[in-house]
Amino acid sequence: MQRDETVASTSAEVAHNGSKDGDQLLPQLVAHLRQHRTKLREEWANRIRDAHLLEAMTPQEMVAETTSVYDNYVEVLETGSVEALQHYARDLSERIIPRGVETHEVVGIVLLLRDVLARSLFEKYQRDFGLLNRVLDAYEPAANRIANTVAVSFVDERERVIRQQQDAIRELSTPVLPVRERLLILPIIGVLDSERARQLTEQLLAGIRKHRAKVVVMDITGAPDVDATVANHLVETVDASRLMGASVIITGLSPTIAQTLVTIGVDLSKMNTIGDLQGGLEEAERLLGYTVTREGGDRRS
Repeated sequence: MQRDETVASTSAEVAHNGSKDGDQLLPQLVAHLRQHRTKLREEWANRIRDAHLLEAMTPQEMVAETTSVYDNYVEVLETGSVEALQHYARDLSERIIPRGVETHEVVGIVLLLRDVLARSLFEKYQRDFGLLNRVLDAYEPAANRIANTVAVSFVDERERVIRQQQDAIRELSTPVLPVRERLLILPIIGVLDSERARQLTEQLLAGIRKHRAKVVVMDITGAPDVDATVANHLVETVDASRLMGASVIITGLSPTIAQTLVTIGVDLSKMNTIGDLQGGLEEAERLLGYTVTREGGDRRS
C-alpha cells in the first residue's frame, strides 16, 4: 500500500515538473519563432506553393494570409488561448471558402507550418537531446491543439456557408410572389420532398402575414410527383393558411398527382383546385371581388 502511494506521488511529481518545465520553455520557443519570423514564414510559403495549396490566392494574398496565420499561431503558443485564433480562422474561412478553397488545403497548410517550426526548433536544440525532447514535449501538444482548432473552425464555417446556400436555393425554388393587393402566387417547380414542403409552408405563412393576403394561388404544374407525406403536408398548409385568413387555390394538378391524392385518401373537400394557372388567377380575383374582363369585351363577375 505504501509502495503504491509512493509510486503515485512520484508520477504526480514528474507530471507537475513536466508541466512546469513546459511553461518555462514556451517563452523561449516563442522568442525564437518571433526572432526568425521572416525566414520561417517564407520557408512555409514555399512549402505551400510546392504542395500546390491555396492556388486560388494571388501572391500578395498569400503573403498577407501566411503572415497573419503565423502571428496568430505564435500568439497561441505564447498565451495558450485559442479564442483569437478561432476568430481569425472564421474570418479567413469567410474569405476563402467562396473562392473554392477546400478543407484539406487549410488543414494542410497548418500542418506544414507545424512541421516548419518543429524543424527550426530541432536545428536550434539538436546538440542537447535532453533539452530537445523537453522542447518538443512543450511544443507538440500546443501545435496539435492549434491544428485541431483551425480545422474545426474552418469545417464549422464551411458547413454554415453550405446551409446558407441551401436555404437560399430552396427559397429561390419556392418564391412567394405578390400579384396584386391581397393576392399571392406560389409556383412550385421541381421535386417536392418533405423538407422542401416544410419550408414552403413557413415561407407561405410568412408571406400571407407580410402582404395581408386573402387568396393564394399555389401552382404545382412544375412538380413531377408527390408522395403521401408531401400530399398530407399540402393539406396541412392549406389548413394553416386558412387559419391565417387566406384561401388557397391549387392549380396545375397532373394526372399522376391527382391519382396519388385519391389513392391515399386526402380530404379533397379542403382543397380548392383549378385546372390551370390562368383559371386559378381568375378564380382568385373573383374571390377578392374583382371583375375579370376578357379581350373582346366579355366580362365575368
